[in-house]
Amino acid sequence: MNSRPGVNSAPTVSNFGYEPCTYPESPKNRHLVVETKYISVDPYMRCRMNVDSGVDYAKAWGIGETISGFAVGRVLQSTNESYKKGDLVTSTDMSWQWKKFTVVHSESIRKIDGISEEQSSLTLGIFGLTGLTGAIGVMEQGNIQSDLFQTVVVSGAAGACGCVAGQVAKLLGCKKIIGICGTQEKCSFLEEDLKFNGAVCYKSENVKQRLAELCPDGVDVYFDNVGGNISDDVISHMNKCSTVILCGQISTYNSDVPYPPPLNQASAKLVHANSINRERFLVLSYANKFPSTLAFLSKAYAEGKLVSKETISHGLQNAGNAFVQMMSGYNIGKQIVKV
Repeated sequence: MNSRPGVNSAPTVSNFGYEPCTYPESPKNRHLVVETKYISVDPYMRCRMNVDSGVDYAKAWGIGETISGFAVGRVLQSTNESYKKGDLVTSTDMSWQWKKFTVVHSESIRKIDGISEEQSSLTLGIFGLTGLTGAIGVMEQGNIQSDLFQTVVVSGAAGACGCVAGQVAKLLGCKKIIGICGTQEKCSFLEEDLKFNGAVCYKSENVKQRLAELCPDGVDVYFDNVGGNISDDVISHMNKCSTVILCGQISTYNSDVPYPPPLNQASAKLVHANSINRERFLVLSYANKFPSTLAFLSKAYAEGKLVSKETISHGLQNAGNAFVQMMSGYNIGKQIVKV
């Protein structure tokens, strides 16, 4: 990390540095030397660029410190008998450094079995924390009841988490899935590839008007990835006793505001008057649900009921640019860097 963008500025490529470093020394007890194959680029990382991350689950990066997050790699050296040279592993926390060759603790990884290296990036997306966030958010906080023929709206719907959330809602029996995204290309992806019932491009369409057309019976569940004006428009169409799954607020990540940011006065009145349940969702609070949810996602994917999409940047030297583009909505699906 070369520099901080500042709490009220968008990150730029110049905030990231790329330089040679020494090959790791022989690993100590229960550590491994790994060769990084794929790294995950995620919105939550923006808070780690500030002096204070503002969250207790991810520490801020220091100037001159190596960026770290989730990744996949091959074991080159091991001092843990559970792992041997050649094993494919993925991280279980945010400590994997963005280096071609790095040292990881055996307690911060898990082995990947039954999947090729070419498919291993799925453990960073649909079979990783991203997929778990989308699925568990809908399952545990969505108040989904298949016999109610509910209408679900997902903002940031063409992003990694939104893709999973919308598809899982459909699998659980929701009648109508509507996605909100930033380009017509993304709208086509949602409707044609993910089989959403409709999509709204917030950059070229009137969101409030389009929701009235697409959701004449109102909105029952809103998976909120973005916040801001888009969420105000969705809330204005929500039914009594409906549910907001407050997953992310990417529209405010470059602003110095509390998380989650407060609603404007009109939206707050609607939430209160219509008894709308709006609570913050943090997937790490549901760690006990991870195994069963991964099994659900794996089965659905194997049966062709779930689609995974990745936007892949090539080369570790381009990781900073991949992050900046992801924060600008360039990606469709999961943003990955192939090292």
